[in-house]
Amino acid sequence: MGTPAFAVPTFSRLIADGHAIAAVYTQPPRPAGRGMLARPSPVAALAHGQGVEGRTPPSLRDEAELAALEALRADAAVVVAYGLLLPARALAAFRLGAYNLHASRLPRWRGAAPIQRAIAAGDAVTAASVMRMEPGLDTGPVCLEEEVAITPSTTAGDLHDQLALVGAALMSRAMALLERGGLACRPQGGAGVTYARKIDKAEAAIDFARTARQVQAHVHGLSPVPGAHTMLNGQRVKLLRVGMAEGSAPPGTVLDDRLAIACGAGAIRPVLLQREGKAAMALDDFLRGSPVKPGTVAGR
Repeated sequence: MGTPAFAVPTFSRLIADGHAIAAVYTQPPRPAGRGMLARPSPVAALAHGQGVEGRTPPSLRDEAELAALEALRADAAVVVAYGLLLPARALAAFRLGAYNLHASRLPRWRGAAPIQRAIAAGDAVTAASVMRMEPGLDTGPVCLEEEVAITPSTTAGDLHDQLALVGAALMSRAMALLERGGLACRPQGGAGVTYARKIDKAEAAIDFARTARQVQAHVHGLSPVPGAHTMLNGQRVKLLRVGMAEGSAPPGTVLDDRLAIACGAGAIRPVLLQREGKAAMALDDFLRGSPVKPGTVAGR
């Protein structure tokens, strides 16, 4: 059960490691691209290529859909970024349970956006976790976990790809242990619970009154989507990667001709930027087309 690109490595790994897939559940096709034509999800496309039955119910609360799920008589469910709620009856349809791949060290960052929230909060480490599902939001016992470091240069896109691969191997290992009766799961502790709420577009505006490290974490946590943004010379510009710079001035002030920007403490220098309607570009390429004078104040 999965939908986006994040779920594809797990699906591929399960097939490669010889697990028998009874069916694939994924979200219905969505309009995409310039023509807004309905496109199958990445998981649906892989299922079709592998000759595996794909199902795309809009909900799993319908009686007929629940009966069809139960009729599979599957031993277990593997759930990776599926996007639909599994009611208690759906969870009970699997003899050995349903197992979710979650992109955090539970119970930290339960919820919808654990990758982005971990980076934006300045966490130094996160994890891929295999959790046995129960009706609560990411509250089930943790069966396997593998830590992944977050460096100051790590973006949400980088961490997404890394956790997808680490998690794929972890989930396949979990299913092999489950098959042999050797998968042990521990309850989550009650301490350290945080919730990774969905990213709101209103959060994307950069606040240069924060420290340089906080600004960097904010930018990288929202890169590449939705992208943290500011105004430069009347244009809205997304900053997708930034490094540290030297100098001080009122927050938001451009310090030199290579776009160092003062923060509440320290300064940042963009590495990768994107003007509205344009492709992302390196700093030098951006400045050739849109030079920014020292003394300019970002955000205006």
